Amino acid sequence: MINIAERHQYILNKIQINGSLDVQSLCKELNVSSVTIRKDLKLLEDKNLLFRTHGGATLNNPYTVDKPVNEKEHLQSAEKMRIGALGAELVEDNDSIIIASGTTVLALARCIKPKGMLTVITSALNVALELVHNSNIEVIQLGGLLRKTSSSVAGPYSDNVLKNVFCSKLFLGVDGIDLEFGLTTTNASEAYLNRQMIDSSQKIIVLADSTKFGKRGFGRICGIEEVDHIITDSGISNHTINALKDLGIKVSII
Repeated sequence: MINIAERHQYILNKIQINGSLDVQSLCKELNVSSVTIRKDLKLLEDKNLLFRTHGGATLNNPYTVDKPVNEKEHLQSAEKMRIGALGAELVEDNDSIIIASGTTVLALARCIKPKGMLTVITSALNVALELVHNSNIEVIQLGGLLRKTSSSVAGPYSDNVLKNVFCSKLFLGVDGIDLEFGLTTTNASEAYLNRQMIDSSQKIIVLADSTKFGKRGFGRICGIEEVDHIITDSGISNHTINALKDLGIKVSII
């Protein structure tokens, strides 16, 4: 049986290669109990070498924090513009769509140039302002408490509007995508509103750069199985792509 130092080195080597690992696999590979592996992971986390998660560990911090929209707009900006451009290709003439909030869906809004009429329902003030000057687009701005960090409304105030409409597509931005926990955002009220949007949409399209995978925010939006299509960049791992496709989710990579 290998000693504790050798176990720790094995764990660190594996997580550097895969980005994440699970307790049960390590138990089988190292022939030790789950209690031993959990103690190992705690010791390594205390040394800031990894982050523990439910049932395993990851190399990157899986928990997201709320950042101002003007700060987030500069993160992975090139990827967001390409993701947004590909998302805009899915918008059809005479379509009715919902656009949630976030810097990636804002990039989508900047790329939408419909030749026919288009109806857009949005919770994001910056998205509405981006689209309002296009004569082919009718914008319905949802009401509610305006969150300064996201430039979008949140809370139950938009229920009456969303309960009385049904759109072909929801373009959803998220703070975290976890294969087990699902889609999340940093704000519980925003998560609630996103769930209402899902109920009012035929197809759920998530626009997210690859840094959002393996992350969890405070507010859970829905399970990953409710998503129809994810548009992301090439930083996503093959393991994650295959797991998503196994769930029947279309994955487009820019």
